[in-house]
Amino acid sequence: MTVLSRRDWLKTAAAGSALLAGASASHAQCTDPMPAKWDETFDVVVIGSGFAGLAAAIEARLAGASVCVLEKMRVHGGNSSINGGIMGVPGTPMQKKQGYEDSPELMAEDMIREGAGMNHPDKVLHMCREALPTWEWTVKELGVEWVQERVSQEGGHSVPRCAILKTGSGSEIVNKELKKLESLGVKPRLRTYLERIVRDGDGRVKGVKVREGYRFPDAASGKVKYICARKGVVLAHGGFGADVAFRKIQDPKLTEKIGTTCQPGATSECWREAARIGCHMIQTDWIQCAPWSAPQEKGMGIALFFAQGAAAMYGVWVEDKGGKRFVNELANRKVRSDAIMVYLNKGGHCYAVADAVGTKPMTVSRPGMLEKMLERKCVRKYETLETLAEGEKINLEGLKASIAEWNEAVKAGKDAHFGRYVNKHAKPMGQGPWYVSEMVPKVHHCMGGIYTNMQAQAMDIEGDRLIPGLYAAGEATGGVHGAVRLGSCAVTDCIVYGRIAGREVAKEKPWC
Repeated sequence: MTVLSRRDWLKTAAAGSALLAGASASHAQCTDPMPAKWDETFDVVVIGSGFAGLAAAIEARLAGASVCVLEKMRVHGGNSSINGGIMGVPGTPMQKKQGYEDSPELMAEDMIREGAGMNHPDKVLHMCREALPTWEWTVKELGVEWVQERVSQEGGHSVPRCAILKTGSGSEIVNKELKKLESLGVKPRLRTYLERIVRDGDGRVKGVKVREGYRFPDAASGKVKYICARKGVVLAHGGFGADVAFRKIQDPKLTEKIGTTCQPGATSECWREAARIGCHMIQTDWIQCAPWSAPQEKGMGIALFFAQGAAAMYGVWVEDKGGKRFVNELANRKVRSDAIMVYLNKGGHCYAVADAVGTKPMTVSRPGMLEKMLERKCVRKYETLETLAEGEKINLEGLKASIAEWNEAVKAGKDAHFGRYVNKHAKPMGQGPWYVSEMVPKVHHCMGGIYTNMQAQAMDIEGDRLIPGLYAAGEATGGVHGAVRLGSCAVTDCIVYGRIAGREVAKEKPWC
């Protein structure tokens, strides 16, 4: 693991102290009026129907608890359903098949290094150690289908370790989780908005106030109902990347001019509510932008699979005016997004470029995806490098020099310029046709959130005590990813700690 100098350590510690000082100063113990009557009663109420919420619901139900899952939108899954379809896991059969040496400790080292040491080490290492058993759970318990031929590599990972979903989308996991829940007699309720978490004068969370028949984004729509949670509430509501007003409070640079990969329902209501009842909110201004989205697409889009899965691994990223490589193509997302923004602010453009050989692995793991990209024109095809440079207005001589530089790195097994990881399966570029996509950063993931312990229990801002009856998992929480989340680690985080939250809340002694 990289050892920080004393000066670097002091800088990191000071940054952490500043963040904690700026954390929510909400009431330490919120006293909400208890309803005269609860309309319904369950052992466990789960807020959110993404990876984490559904995993929590499955485990709680398997442990014998009655479960209610609430989702404010018209469809299940939230951002999980549009997730890019990869999961960071050391030690899968696919990784071993390709001959990559890996371990949970190495994955934790990567996460903490790229997270600037702001990650909570115990949470990171536990997640990494549980990654393989959790991946096996998705296969054996849920029947999730993964690509068996290869793994991919996201920026910041020191080795390729990202398992790839056959469908190319997180909806594969969400749909299998929903099917499992249905077999257990649980059907998540859509269009049900969380208005209040009911925390009684004794400090315990005892239920929720919701609105059924909610019409996004009208917070006053729907019929009010009170649902009692005899054992506890699990918050798995995700991030707030689509909430421009709230994210600008956290980071003023993230204005309406910057798009988002998130679905429209990724808003701040539950974040505000968690703070209101006294949750300790940490690192909420660490908001990740994804570097690889195409300006032609709204939301996440699909061009990212080319920019990352082809060009970042086997091609080059260049800027238009000089045709030069401008960043380590496999650096973490913050490094790459910041580098692209430098050129955008100067009126320039940045492109991902790969040849036919470098694009082929993506077509194997994601059949039909290249054709969809070309149809949408978020990725464009050229027979020669010269026509590509002319068509995209990229400096041709600079582009040729960048490709030559990378080809030398492939032959030498080392990138002398940026220190980029050279995949042992990479081949020198030069075989047409050529493919290209433009890249713009978009708001993608919230690294901070509710401070939880190792049992996924939410902590109170006053004295860091437990909030009885309240659990949280996934993007709603902070502490795992630090300053930068590595691609593919969100899925691991959500399912590992979602399952923990479900198992632990089911053990609670009912309050009524």
